[in-house]
Amino acid sequence: MNARVETQHAASLHGPDFLYNDHTYHLYTKRHTPMDHPLNSRISLRQRLRQLILMRETGPKRPAWHMRRMRMIWELHDQIAALDGGDTPMFPQTLQSYLTPQLDTYIEELRQLCAIECPTDSKAGVDEAGEWVARWGRRRNWEVKRWKDDEFGDTIAFTILGKGGPRILLAAHLDTVYPVGVAAERPMRIEGNTLLAPGSCDNKSGLLSALYAMMALEECGGLGHIGAITLLCGSDEEAGMKVSLRAFAELAPQHDVAFVLEAGRENGDIVSARKGGGNFYFEVQGKAAHAGVEPHKGANAIVQLAHQSVALHALNGMRPGMTLNVGVVSGGTVSNAVPDRASAKIDVRIVDPADQAPVEEAIRAIGAQVFVPGTATTVTGGIRVPAMACTPTIASLAELTKQCAVDLGFTTNDAHTGGMSYANYLAQQGLPVLDGLGPVGGNDHSPREYIDIDSIVPRTALLALLMTRVHTVG
Repeated sequence: MNARVETQHAASLHGPDFLYNDHTYHLYTKRHTPMDHPLNSRISLRQRLRQLILMRETGPKRPAWHMRRMRMIWELHDQIAALDGGDTPMFPQTLQSYLTPQLDTYIEELRQLCAIECPTDSKAGVDEAGEWVARWGRRRNWEVKRWKDDEFGDTIAFTILGKGGPRILLAAHLDTVYPVGVAAERPMRIEGNTLLAPGSCDNKSGLLSALYAMMALEECGGLGHIGAITLLCGSDEEAGMKVSLRAFAELAPQHDVAFVLEAGRENGDIVSARKGGGNFYFEVQGKAAHAGVEPHKGANAIVQLAHQSVALHALNGMRPGMTLNVGVVSGGTVSNAVPDRASAKIDVRIVDPADQAPVEEAIRAIGAQVFVPGTATTVTGGIRVPAMACTPTIASLAELTKQCAVDLGFTTNDAHTGGMSYANYLAQQGLPVLDGLGPVGGNDHSPREYIDIDSIVPRTALLALLMTRVHTVG
């Protein structure tokens, strides 16, 4: 029976608007529709599923009807899965069919979100962005949890429940680096396929895609193999993460896997490893003297720091992927005086958490070396951001993501990067993590910050599809 005949047959059995009548729920149960019934062919089941998804806009608005509609969608997926041997190969297309008509609304909502002035140090601004997101969630009857703070904006989270399976933690952030006034000066604009706005890439589009992916799974019946999804919207990612880390400490033990919604790399890559790192500070105390009359009475702090800088630079590569950069130096006052003070700020990055102790030990050992008699060095700082290593489980999640992309009609790869994000801290909490799952974009923290419009629907569908398949990773 072809698709047209099946549709006509369904209408003849139940009337042209059978989806709305009181027998609708029973129509979709196995008890009332045997598996060998013509309506249970794959084509007809998929047609009915598509109708139910579209009825979000055209069907009755009563909450009871909405709940019944969701049950019908879930049961349709169960029937299709039974026909397909336990999988639903059409679900990627279901997600894309649902998300594609939402694109214009998504872009308008992104415009609204990017128009909010919310640098990390503006509690009022970050709270305004948080309230915008909270309203979005409340419209779907999602319960909002808050971590309040007197200094920074409140961090918020939503949780939706599935039928059983892995508990998934999504993470994005509300704050930006742009001072108050920049959002008004540079409102969102579109140039061809490029959407430009402050915070569009870092991290408003990622946050919005997480909301849309959760909505899509609710609307399309994709929660069958998911225990719960929690979206955390942090308030202080760009500066210190004090409130965010408090929320992570509470939420991480309650979840099995985490996905961070930083933007995809400009080539579309996701992120399966991030370096950890931090800053060290060398303060050298020497002894001042007249450089022309009695230099022998002095102890040159700059020369001491110069020797130490060379020794520090030689540490590069002492562990695979480890990097060190003496990035800021200062010292001295006038050219005819032996300088009695010098200082340096050193950036250090590591790939493996196990490298932290030996790298820190080597740096402090150089700080203890005396190259110029009469000088003494104080070393402070350390590696404060933990490394997110690519563990076997993370590697499996990356491979799963690549297959999900193929099933959605595009390709992606995974990359290791030196930048740091929420993913570092979630990995420290023991969760397997993937990052870079937001839309593709770049030029963060600059006047040309952007996302690719064509990447919004595919990347949002990718996140949603990935969550439905996490249960397959051991």
